[in-house]
Amino acid sequence: MDLGYGKCWSSPKKDSWKATMLLAYQSLGVVYGDLSISPLYVYKSTFAEDIHHSETNEEIFGVLSFVFWTLTLVPLCKYVFIVLRADDNGEGGTFALYTLICRHARVSLLPNRQVADEALSTYKLEPPPASKNSSRVKMVLENHKSLHTALLLLVLLGTCMVIGDGLLTPAISVFSAVSGLELSMSKDHHQYAVIPITCFILVCLFALQHYGTHRIGFCFAPIVFTWLLCISALGLYNIFHWNPHVYQALSPTYMIRFLKKTGKGGWMSLGGILLCITGSEAMFADLGHFSYTAIQIAFTFLVYPALTLAYMGQAAYLSKHHHTIHKIGFYVSVPETVRWPVLVVAILASVVGSQAIISGTFSIINQSQSLGCFPRVKVIHTNEKIHGQIYIPEINWMLMVLCIAVTIGFRDIKHMGNASGLAVMAVMLVTTCLTSLVIILCWHKPPLVALCFLLFFGSIELLYFSASLIKFLEGAWLPILLALFLVTVMFVWHYATIKKYEFDLHNKVSLEWLLALGPTLGIARVPGIGLVFTDLTSGIPANFSRFVTNLPAFHRILVFVCIKSVPVPFVPPAERYLIGRVGPATHRSYRCIVRYGYRDVHQDVDSFESQLVSRLADFIRYDWCKARGFIIDTVSNEDDGASSSECRLAVIGTVGLVGPPAFEVEDSVGPTSVSVCFQTVDSVSDVIEMEEGVCVSDERRVRFASTEDGESEMEEELHDLYEAQQAGTAFILGHSHVRAKQGSSVFKRLAINLGYNFLRRNCRGADVSLKVPPASLLEVGMVYIV
Repeated sequence: MDLGYGKCWSSPKKDSWKATMLLAYQSLGVVYGDLSISPLYVYKSTFAEDIHHSETNEEIFGVLSFVFWTLTLVPLCKYVFIVLRADDNGEGGTFALYTLICRHARVSLLPNRQVADEALSTYKLEPPPASKNSSRVKMVLENHKSLHTALLLLVLLGTCMVIGDGLLTPAISVFSAVSGLELSMSKDHHQYAVIPITCFILVCLFALQHYGTHRIGFCFAPIVFTWLLCISALGLYNIFHWNPHVYQALSPTYMIRFLKKTGKGGWMSLGGILLCITGSEAMFADLGHFSYTAIQIAFTFLVYPALTLAYMGQAAYLSKHHHTIHKIGFYVSVPETVRWPVLVVAILASVVGSQAIISGTFSIINQSQSLGCFPRVKVIHTNEKIHGQIYIPEINWMLMVLCIAVTIGFRDIKHMGNASGLAVMAVMLVTTCLTSLVIILCWHKPPLVALCFLLFFGSIELLYFSASLIKFLEGAWLPILLALFLVTVMFVWHYATIKKYEFDLHNKVSLEWLLALGPTLGIARVPGIGLVFTDLTSGIPANFSRFVTNLPAFHRILVFVCIKSVPVPFVPPAERYLIGRVGPATHRSYRCIVRYGYRDVHQDVDSFESQLVSRLADFIRYDWCKARGFIIDTVSNEDDGASSSECRLAVIGTVGLVGPPAFEVEDSVGPTSVSVCFQTVDSVSDVIEMEEGVCVSDERRVRFASTEDGESEMEEELHDLYEAQQAGTAFILGHSHVRAKQGSSVFKRLAINLGYNFLRRNCRGADVSLKVPPASLLEVGMVYIV
């Protein structure tokens, strides 16, 4: 649930303590659902096979000590006090770290990057201090292309493990909650009841996803809050009733005794202990929904103490009850008089925790798709008012089928825990590596600080990761197999997308070719607006030349539209549209670059069409005023070697220009969008599209002066635009088939000819993603040889 849409570019205001406390309370249902239900299965998974609970209690106290210090070091010290500060305009998660790194070092593999993108207000960059070591690390990263690919693969691996967690968490959470029935049923009945009930709850959970979380989201926080109070009360009861001295086991010496006594079995049991921090990554991934302070307060003063009391209470009970390994679990420490109410609350809490990770899976797949790293899927926004609540039908049903298959296939906490633990630790290792780069490149700290962070937390996580990896045949194979499959799919899609862009770049046609088209060549201009979609930010795409070759006509108003992603979470609406002319004004051809962040909602086609016409009208007024001397540049930064018709673009804001002003004003324009002081203008700024190496001045001074000449030309152009809008709009898209060129390696031929083309045929087309009505669609067949 994205409760903080748009806050990334709003003016910073200090939240009141009441608002912060309310956000902290709301975060319980969204952020901490998964983490709070971990007491259901940690001890049961830890004592499943590798170690046994003996009369000396060294095993149970050693496990408690490991749980306490793991909770303290990883979620509290690492995430709450360090990683949460590595936000991208208030957003967190794997892609937030990656885009943050890409903005501070040229390591991005995204195509069609422009200097103008760095003028976005959300493209925050801090001037680096003079540090040779930091700049040396940056140079090494920028100069080795293989490191760019390795960094992307690392991010994709983390993303795939999050998706794997979205598959495994609902299964283990609901199964653990429902398994409380075993204390009230015979073994024969329990065996045939828990699996069907778990599957039924999972089917209901996934079937309700298309309604959106806003319909039931209001009760998420109360459920998790009730659950935390419940496990805290049970923990205190068990501590005082069974073993008040259990607090002594929090000493690190018990960890050493535990490892000495259990040896290899103790090391392997760490794969169960690490489940106590499942869901910690959600604190960072859901940072954009709340605030740093709110998440910090909720964890430090409620979640962390409640979990600590819960684990201490279970350990206190077990220290006086030496059962067989099948009896170790959460519900054995619950007094029989309150067991049924606790079971109901536990099931509700497990559903909330599962809902949070499912929503997070939808969100990260949408981000991957926005950055060209995932095949196109249908994204449905379930709430028009709250940004970020999305539903992806294909992913939802795939997750449901796989989740039920995991539940039926594994049938026990041990295998589910091994699989879930490996996925969790892999995500944390990726976050640790990326945060180390952020410390150097973005925070400009000495590399030694980043190395200490990497070694300290990385060694802890590697220890747990190795304990999970050793159980490859006991369930840990599932997230590895899933990650390998998804990384292959995502990398093949991204690689083919880049190659298609390079093909378009090398095969674009010149402006002179477009201007030469006319009646003398048998080319007619028909009424209406033609929107030619392309990934190019300059030049005429090859698919348009192919279109004109086969159908010798094009529309009276021609707009080359590039919908591109930029490495920021959000692009303010006032800075979304970059518009310029293609050729002289009489040709009625324009270029429009529409920029989206990786968390932005793409507009539907009706809204986009009307807004595009409005922005074109604003641009025509602005360009007319500028050409007639109403706007006079006192500082020129135009590239002498390029045509001004092709390289000068303007950022057009959210409201239109209405007539020339009756006054003069001078203003300084910084790297963000700027008002040009028309009566109702919101944001207009000159931006120059240049190749690398061409410097753009940070400051431009403009002067406005009134005149009454030449309005007829502007009115005529506006009349043509509105007349074309009435005639209708056609959407011209390329329908591509990609083939590897002759002489390519076997791997490339398999990836392109088989892999990418299979994905392209079986995923959503560009017309479906853009929601183009079939009656307005014109597709141009293109064969890409890459």
